[in-house]
Amino acid sequence: MCLFCPRPLIATGAAAAADATTGLVRGAGASAVAADVAARGPWSARRAFVLSAGALAAAPALAQVDVGAASAMRRLVPAETLEGAATQQYSQMLEQARAQKALAPANHPQLQRLRAIAQRLVPFAAPWNPRVRDWRWEVTLIGSPQINACCMPGGKIVFYTGILDKLRLTDDEAAMVMGHEMAHALREHARERIAKTQATNLGLRLGAQLLGLGDLGHLAANLGGQLLTLQFSRSDESDADLVGLELAARAGYHPAAAVSLWRKMGEASGGKSGLAFLSTHPSGPQRIRELEQNVPKVQGLYDAAQRRG
Repeated sequence: MCLFCPRPLIATGAAAAADATTGLVRGAGASAVAADVAARGPWSARRAFVLSAGALAAAPALAQVDVGAASAMRRLVPAETLEGAATQQYSQMLEQARAQKALAPANHPQLQRLRAIAQRLVPFAAPWNPRVRDWRWEVTLIGSPQINACCMPGGKIVFYTGILDKLRLTDDEAAMVMGHEMAHALREHARERIAKTQATNLGLRLGAQLLGLGDLGHLAANLGGQLLTLQFSRSDESDADLVGLELAARAGYHPAAAVSLWRKMGEASGGKSGLAFLSTHPSGPQRIRELEQNVPKVQGLYDAAQRRG
């Protein structure tokens, strides 16, 4: 499972109905849109945070970190199919949080803080994946002690209050978390992981039969409930660290915060892999060394962002 990606709050069943009053924006020329959703309890109101990447996308620029090309294997799973499954899973997560009165209202200071960070990061996403021009970005905060956050395929970002409160994240560190999770979505790690897993399983079952795109597409459509429990490879995690580092630096967040974030993570796990979701990720010292080596590569991007104000 991704370092910050949460386990489902409860077992998922049929997809929750989409919130008809949520404002969603697609295409160039649109701005952030908010729509109130009334419900009971101080944590139950919701306002969707939406960005049009087409309107805000930064001009393409050469990447400063070296992560190579995204895997061609991911093409075996249709992106639109996986993004649709992710949207259903996201709707279920919100319904579960709303039922538990754990969904932060639009005026919650921490949610406003996260949305302000996203407003700065999203404009730099398009050069990493042209599909983001059609993504409907949203940011949601769920009240939970979990040290957790995620970004689903299609741009649905979820933070748990535990990661903000227990680690006492600065804005720069929160931006590194968000950039890391956005990078998983931009680099389509879930799509690649599902393609590799299902291709292997289908190959074993079908033997000499031809493997068609329809087979993998059908399987992807039924994998919404697994999106939150996928285990990314160490290579995926390193990839997300570096792409997230660059996104945050371009947005004007200090790159050194990536290092301080992982030091806090190490302290939270007692210097060991005490947190279950750390078990599939690079060890603290290894991860920190790689980030320290890459901070100078993006320092110029941060300095330029500071000059722009």
